[in-house]
Amino acid sequence: MSLQTENTEYDLLVIGAGIVGLASAYTFLQKYPNKKVLVLEKEQAVGRHQSGNNSGVIHSGVYYKPGSSKAINCRKGYKLLLEFAREHNIKHEVCGKIIVAVKEDELPLLETIFERGVENGLEDLRFLNADEIREIEPHVQGIKAIHVPQAGIIDYPGMCIKLEELIGKQGGSLLFGQEVQRITPAADRVTVKTKQASFYASKVVSCAGLFSDRVSNMTSEKEDLRIIPFRGEYYKLKPESQGLVKHLIYPVPDPNFPFLGVHFTRMIEGGIEAGPNAVLAFKREGYKFFDVNLKDLMATLRWPGFWKIVGKYGKTGTKEMYRSLSKRQFTKALQGLIPEVKMSDLEPGGAGVRAQACDRDGKLLDDFDIQRQGNVMHVRNAPSPAATSSLAIGDYIINELISEK
Repeated sequence: MSLQTENTEYDLLVIGAGIVGLASAYTFLQKYPNKKVLVLEKEQAVGRHQSGNNSGVIHSGVYYKPGSSKAINCRKGYKLLLEFAREHNIKHEVCGKIIVAVKEDELPLLETIFERGVENGLEDLRFLNADEIREIEPHVQGIKAIHVPQAGIIDYPGMCIKLEELIGKQGGSLLFGQEVQRITPAADRVTVKTKQASFYASKVVSCAGLFSDRVSNMTSEKEDLRIIPFRGEYYKLKPESQGLVKHLIYPVPDPNFPFLGVHFTRMIEGGIEAGPNAVLAFKREGYKFFDVNLKDLMATLRWPGFWKIVGKYGKTGTKEMYRSLSKRQFTKALQGLIPEVKMSDLEPGGAGVRAQACDRDGKLLDDFDIQRQGNVMHVRNAPSPAATSSLAIGDYIINELISEK
């Protein structure tokens, strides 16, 4: 596609062709089919990072604080996602999951999760005793669990490709290999500059994922957040061991660490993933342990909030790092849910990198953070369940951006 620059002014320009950026462009064209839309992406294809390197889970909304942006958008997005998948033949399955307590001290947390799920509008949640757990997952060891029938799995990369196709059919444009260097807002239009060209638009949405802080800082000097990249590494169960898992199996989340813990996930294309752990990445797009980018690493080490994270989560983080280097320790963590799992059952899987926003005080932002600055809307923090919530987030962004605030 040839560059369109000086002669074209767009009604909406989206930075980033991950699932949230694509959903925003798609939603805008659904609402305003005759408008001009451009999506800029620094990679050569859609969904190359968080959107294409996640566990492929359809989240139900059971975990999230009632009234939070995560809770609201996950429940709304869940319905929109399933409608989209059915309409456009995106591979998916609502297979359900169980959240398993294996120790007595996890039971109060399990109760809290159940209460949140009910308050968030999930129906047919139920507690399972040890015998009922084994009826659903015969190999799982647990004393109590929650069955969440709404949870499922889906082909998010396939959804990104479909959104790209629909944006094109509706007259929108996508340009690849376009890394944004500068955003210059003005009263009547915004200029977005890449290495190759300058683009002009009435409204801009940035969904830059692992670089969301750097892009949002192009229009703001307050610099109150920094993206800290955490890599999640997976193993896969070998084909002969996949019978150990029938659905989705999750632990009760560790309240001392803001991640869901290692779990077992059926994949929509077949196979079972086991993981992830959560370790500091030395590169924002560092999918391997020894991937290092000095600029990214120094940005982490120079952030005051990072050292407060180390002080708060250092012990847990050290265990996660050890687990990254030791297959034996990774296996031991998995055996907490399925004691029968052996090292010989596991083979290397993939990895993803989570863009986790951290403030100067060391708080890891749990909720979505989406902020408007004039005619520019920045998605600054969109961790899981952003993929499940993507169409709802896109709807929220467009409604906010076109309002007369």
